[in-house]
Amino acid sequence: MFENWFDDFWSRPVPRLWRPDFWRLGTTTVELPTLDVYDEKDDLIVKAEIPGLTKDEIDISLDGNTLTIKGEKKKEEEVKEDDYYRCERSFGTFSRTIELPMEVKVDKVNASFKNVILEIRLPKAEEAKKNVVKVRVA
Repeated sequence: MFENWFDDFWSRPVPRLWRPDFWRLGTTTVELPTLDVYDEKDDLIVKAEIPGLTKDEIDISLDGNTLTIKGEKKKEEEVKEDDYYRCERSFGTFSRTIELPMEVKVDKVNASFKNVILEIRLPKAEEAKKNVVKVRVA
């Protein structure tokens, strides 16, 4: 912790104080999953990296053109020794919500999860239906 406080302190004392990671002592939430959103002919594709989870631990919902991906990464083991040299893996809940750039057919959305990549295929539509739909991960 003290190393982080004094890294580059003398070269940039004031800007360093305003960086969010300067004040963070630990984390209880998983970082937001990184996303790729792209257009593929008749579908809008959303890909997310979600390591450490199974398909049953991921919750996907669609409300109009707002897509939400949620989950929780649980701590795998409890280390009984007190002599940690480093503890960087994060555990906890995450939620990522994005506005889709176009209307989609909410009843035709499907998702798959393979090798830590969640792929959601959203067929394009003329007009989106304005109800919340649970998407089942295959």
